[in-house]
Amino acid sequence: MKQPEPKPTHKKDDTTIKKSTDLAFHYWGSINYFVRLIKSSELKAGLILSFYGIILNFVYKNVELTQEHFLGQVADYILLGSWLLCTFISIYFSIRTFIPRIEKSYDTNVFFFGDIISKFGTINEFSETFYNTSINEKERYNQLGQQIFINAKIAATKFKSVNKSLRYLAIGLILLLIIVLNYVITPLV
Repeated sequence: MKQPEPKPTHKKDDTTIKKSTDLAFHYWGSINYFVRLIKSSELKAGLILSFYGIILNFVYKNVELTQEHFLGQVADYILLGSWLLCTFISIYFSIRTFIPRIEKSYDTNVFFFGDIISKFGTINEFSETFYNTSINEKERYNQLGQQIFINAKIAATKFKSVNKSLRYLAIGLILLLIIVLNYVITPLV
């Protein structure tokens, strides 16, 4: 008598699906992480620029009050010039954070907005390429991995600019504090 064939179990298939789902979650989670870092760096740069708006407005409104104090004192002019230089450098790096720097030296990627518009032809040609990439697991994860790398590079560049801006902001605040203390103490002497 012939034994009935065992019913196939889907444990292997379920495991493969779970690994594939976990992998997709991991890739998209990584991309989203770097996108949040990019947004965070831009938020910080925006806050720095807002802070400068407040400080420069205050300085502008009080320039006439302090102008007579700075007559002929070279040290004050050096401090003031140094503060202005630090302020402009810090503002430069904050603004630089917002300027997109798109590198085109990478492979064509179906997940990159610039390539979607310029490298895949018509909407139907893109849709076909996107579909084929989506069903080819190795190609899909290769292109997602490239996007993770590019987003990480963008985030690192933006945070370098924010850090430089913060350094010059700190130096500028120290110089401004020295200028204010000098202004307050000098008439008393």
